[in-house]
Amino acid sequence: MPGTCVIGLQWGDEAKGKLVDILTEEHEIVVRYAGGANAGHTVVSDGQTWKLSIIPSGILRDGVACVVTGGVVLDPAKVIDEMDGLESRGVRMHGKLQLSDRAHVVFPWHVVEDRLLDGSLSGGGAIGTTGRGIGPCYRDKVGRSLAIRLGDLYRPDFRAKVEHVVDFKNRLFANWPGAAPTPLDAAAIHAQYAAYAKRLEPHIADTTAFLLDAVEAGRRLLFEGAQGALLDIDHGTFPYVTSSNSSGVGVSSGAGVPGRWIDRVIGVVKAYSTRVGGGPLPTEQDNATGMHLRERGREYGTVTKRPRRCGWFDAVATRYTARLSGVDELAVMLLDVLGGFDELKICVAYDIDGRRTTQFPSQIADLEKAVPVYETLPGWREELDGVRAETGLPANARRYVDRIAELLGRPVSIVSVGPDRQQTIIRDRTAAARPWHSSQPANA
Repeated sequence: MPGTCVIGLQWGDEAKGKLVDILTEEHEIVVRYAGGANAGHTVVSDGQTWKLSIIPSGILRDGVACVVTGGVVLDPAKVIDEMDGLESRGVRMHGKLQLSDRAHVVFPWHVVEDRLLDGSLSGGGAIGTTGRGIGPCYRDKVGRSLAIRLGDLYRPDFRAKVEHVVDFKNRLFANWPGAAPTPLDAAAIHAQYAAYAKRLEPHIADTTAFLLDAVEAGRRLLFEGAQGALLDIDHGTFPYVTSSNSSGVGVSSGAGVPGRWIDRVIGVVKAYSTRVGGGPLPTEQDNATGMHLRERGREYGTVTKRPRRCGWFDAVATRYTARLSGVDELAVMLLDVLGGFDELKICVAYDIDGRRTTQFPSQIADLEKAVPVYETLPGWREELDGVRAETGLPANARRYVDRIAELLGRPVSIVSVGPDRQQTIIRDRTAAARPWHSSQPANA
């Protein structure tokens, strides 16, 4: 079977981009199958930092095809900016990047709607979106009558489609409570997007056919998840979620590749918890501990630069998403950030209305009441950024990794101790089955 999938098991920002970049060495095609410009992946190599949003992280490797499928909502301006930035630094796009003609397109009216709608939750509160029009674009996709796909930009009736949508949206916005936004100009939007279409045309493809041909030919595919499984529209912390299936259940629908072609699913977790925007974070530390994690882990959004909320590792939430996503093995990222703590805590259960449970609640009202039940583990003082083998990890760091594996019921095959490609400890799949703590340190 030729498929590997990388899925974030928390609320996003788990350092999936670094892992995808490393795993690309073993694959021929990297596939982005969901989300939009609200995702942010950071890769560090040879002292250079690359920040990607829509284009798959595999673009940094020669000889690798990168595919953005129909499950993605695509902002052409953002894609072009990203392409220009990469090309200015010597990364070739031609012949490497394919964009699905089925991908739905983000337009200016989607950004306006995002601004108007965030904060309009039933009962009050705000979702805390990135404001990039992702949710409204998915809304139009499901509604169909106002949706425009990338392939439509090359059809004779494209202008008529834009005029139809602009007429509807202007009438909608004119009746919006409060100050109405400036009316949209259909002619200007058409001209702007026609120019985008011309620039992107060499990259437009039927990616579904391409990927089905690829798996049937035995080519090795790597599916790159966006956001995290706890933000899944159907199975996450609704309504504080994204607008796509960001857990493992969304891979096939977004990419158009049946699940039978995916034989390895890697669940990616930070060694602690973070979240951006609204919604409950049961283990959040709104105190000096949380500030320490934020600053030491550089916890600011790749796309938005917003500070992330930080807390202890939540094994209840991540065990749920590991099961939901069909995870075979785990990658524990940013373990180095935990250096310097005398004690570390892991949430092993919730107390909800006096009842202890290890099941992740399906309803947000219950999660908001969840009080974490912690298990305390000894910390370590050593810095880990120079460690390159598991035997170099302090015994307490290996105990911590082992406890995550035990609680989630999956082996840990990868540990990251810094942002660079080289700051990664990778076990083969046979070795990953045994505890990390069974490995003796170099000075034992």
